[in-house]
Amino acid sequence: MEKRQMLPISRLSSSCTILVAALLFCLSFTTTEAYDSLDPTGNITIKWDVMQWTPDGYVAVVTMFNFQQYRHIQAPGWTLGWTWAKKEVIWSMVGAQTTEQGDCSKFKGNIPHCCKKDPTVVDLLPGTPYNMQIANCCKGGVINSWVQDPSNAASSFQVSVGAAGTTNKTVRVPKNFTLWAPGPGYTCGAAKIVKPTKFVTQDGRRTTQALMTWNVTCTYSQFLAQKTPTCCVSLSSFYNDTIVNCPTCTCGCQNNITNPGSCVEGDSPYLASAINGPGKNSFTPLVQCTSHMCPVRIHWHVKLNYKEYWRVKITITNFNYRMNYTQWSLVVQHPNFDNLTKSFSFNYKSLTPYGSINDTAMLWGVKYYNDLLMEAGPFGNVQSEFLFQKDPSTFTFQKGWAFPRRVYFNGDNCVMPPPDAYPWLPNAGPLSTVPSLVFPIVTFFASLVFLLA
Repeated sequence: MEKRQMLPISRLSSSCTILVAALLFCLSFTTTEAYDSLDPTGNITIKWDVMQWTPDGYVAVVTMFNFQQYRHIQAPGWTLGWTWAKKEVIWSMVGAQTTEQGDCSKFKGNIPHCCKKDPTVVDLLPGTPYNMQIANCCKGGVINSWVQDPSNAASSFQVSVGAAGTTNKTVRVPKNFTLWAPGPGYTCGAAKIVKPTKFVTQDGRRTTQALMTWNVTCTYSQFLAQKTPTCCVSLSSFYNDTIVNCPTCTCGCQNNITNPGSCVEGDSPYLASAINGPGKNSFTPLVQCTSHMCPVRIHWHVKLNYKEYWRVKITITNFNYRMNYTQWSLVVQHPNFDNLTKSFSFNYKSLTPYGSINDTAMLWGVKYYNDLLMEAGPFGNVQSEFLFQKDPSTFTFQKGWAFPRRVYFNGDNCVMPPPDAYPWLPNAGPLSTVPSLVFPIVTFFASLVFLLA
């Protein structure tokens, strides 16, 4: 009897072990939230190059490289923080500044620029005097994406550190790096000492190198950046009168009844006061009241069908009254981008995250024409048309093939409508059971007419 009673307990223990193992296996995927399949190697790398030793520390050049293909850092720019390993202070900075000086009361004579254990650094603004600048600085913290503008995909500043080590063996790298760009979303790893960076002179005849170099890698996670999505996609086509709107409450279900001031009607007489009200300078979104409540909507319209080509119109609409999107970017995944013939008013760059498969396109505005997406209002939209050549082996309008698979705006994944809501072809409706009923009736009347004749 005892053996019979122990058997179920053994099985239960085994089942619990399997359940716990499965749970741990699922939880292990939380570390992959920052992984982006369309940009698997994208990151921001912070490089510290110690250029010279000083009597009590060193002078370093810190450079942030944006190796993300389509995600940039927009205004109000980046904010970088860390924690000193010892009791270091910042004597001076060029190209950036700390937001707080901290308690420097123990210093007499020369006062350091910052005495905080955990300094917070921001970029200087354009127009900074030349004696306070270095290369790649003073852009208000704005860093463009690697594909869109590689010449402006980095930001640098110089820092003079005191009360620190004065050799490679005594220097201690900072800890707990944080990057806000401009809000949360980036997670930074530990600083790692690497081979010293080498610099080649302009004539290419001499190479110098840093005395010491360490790198910090920061990756982006949309889950950490915001609790709700920031954009959505709507669809329409020439062959169907149905307009598939963004799903209801895509970006939240706030309204002025439950959360006053969360949105504003486009024709409200209080619109101006709401825009200029509290939160304006904090970049808090103030969106137009819609069913989806998203700051940005992307509309994909299948416009025309030719013998050998087909045409699509893309419209990006800004519903945020407090944000002008500068250097915006759009990433669209569709199998026919390998046969794109013409982009009429957007820049186009092919992305190949899956090797030889060319189904992902990065789109952005033409400089001085539509690279600025204005805040909500009559001018708060940009649009372009695209001409695709048909591949007879793959082209079809059936089953939603003509609509995109994924859409990203400014690096954030946009919410797509459910597939069963896509516009169908007129003869593609759920009429599969009708012929089985109609055919006998038609046959009966045909036979009757024949007999009467």
